[in-house]
Amino acid sequence: MELKNCFNDFVHLLFPRLCAACNSTLYANEEVLCTNCMFHLPFTDFHLDANNETARQLWGKIEFESAFSMLHLAKSSWVETLLHKLKYKNQPEIGVYLGKLYAKRIGEFISGIDLIVPIPVHKAKLRKRGYNQAAQFAIGLSDGFNIPCNEQLLLRHILSVSQIEKSRTERYDNVKGEFSLHSKVNVKDKHILLVDDVLTTGATICEAGQLLIENGAKISIATIARA
Repeated sequence: MELKNCFNDFVHLLFPRLCAACNSTLYANEEVLCTNCMFHLPFTDFHLDANNETARQLWGKIEFESAFSMLHLAKSSWVETLLHKLKYKNQPEIGVYLGKLYAKRIGEFISGIDLIVPIPVHKAKLRKRGYNQAAQFAIGLSDGFNIPCNEQLLLRHILSVSQIEKSRTERYDNVKGEFSLHSKVNVKDKHILLVDDVLTTGATICEAGQLLIENGAKISIATIARA
């Protein structure tokens, strides 16, 4: 055991593990985030308020049991850095870590969920990126809640163009008919936690969620952050 610890210390010396937010060197007992960044994470605590900002943003657009986001997202913030690394810098462990962290934080407030389902990415993006960032968050939640996760339930069969420069109305039009449901999975009477990385207008969540509802499911919604 001592030899193994010495080897690990030597590896860490040559290849130090860095905080995904601030890039400072992580101590042996730290994972993904340093203690300082963890302490300063801007948690929303939306799970404590049924009328939170995420829920209000989705009112009138889709029927749901509850909706909440884990973190506030601000421009040039640590949260933006984390999400960028998760999505574009091949660091899926960030998503899993945040999912486990959030499950621990809100576990006692979650009940009756049968299945966790991430918003899918198109297969072309999946091949390029190697993973679905929303699915990594869902995997962490699944592990923390001990609730099964199904990454294949929803299929994204249209490669949509970027939403960044589009208006709110255009974003809803851009995802129209974009999703389909796996034909061999029955979601009737299931309570599904639908998961995505960032909530902006809610267009993507609503389009995917409505498909689940039309097939007999009820949904709750969770995202890593809210813009």
